[in-house]
Amino acid sequence: MATPLLLAACATNVATPTAAPPPSVPSLSAGARERAARQVHVDPVEAARLISQYREAQGLGAVTPDPVLQKLAQAQANAMAAHNVLSHTIAGTLTERFDAAHLAQATAVENVSAGYFSLPAALDGWRNSRAHNANLIAPKMSRLGIATAYAPGTRYLVFWALDMSN
Repeated sequence: MATPLLLAACATNVATPTAAPPPSVPSLSAGARERAARQVHVDPVEAARLISQYREAQGLGAVTPDPVLQKLAQAQANAMAAHNVLSHTIAGTLTERFDAAHLAQATAVENVSAGYFSLPAALDGWRNSRAHNANLIAPKMSRLGIATAYAPGTRYLVFWALDMSN
């Protein structure tokens, strides 16, 4: 059964924009960037708090962390880091991943990006992208999973995945 997915500025029925990675931090040496990237971890509770605060300012409901979505987001971030590519399909399409997790009836959105060294920076990047922002403020969303994966020696070093669902 196909997962009903929310349309957000995409030509298909999948709301999965890919953020352009931020420019490199010129003030840090390559070694310092690697050390900083190794320290990047995202707290799903803090992410839910910040995203909920943003959604509530738009008149929308809060989101809460979900362990199944957390696993999906982590698998997506890990797959992107392992292949050094920003992609919504590297670990299977969003529909395939949600079906495999027995979430076939869910409405879902996904944001991916790379190169951000903090949750506030990643959220700013998504808020400043029309398609990503549409996902952040998709009305039906109530649960989320968010993850990072460190990819040493790559251009962006840190890959991000955010999956939200109803």
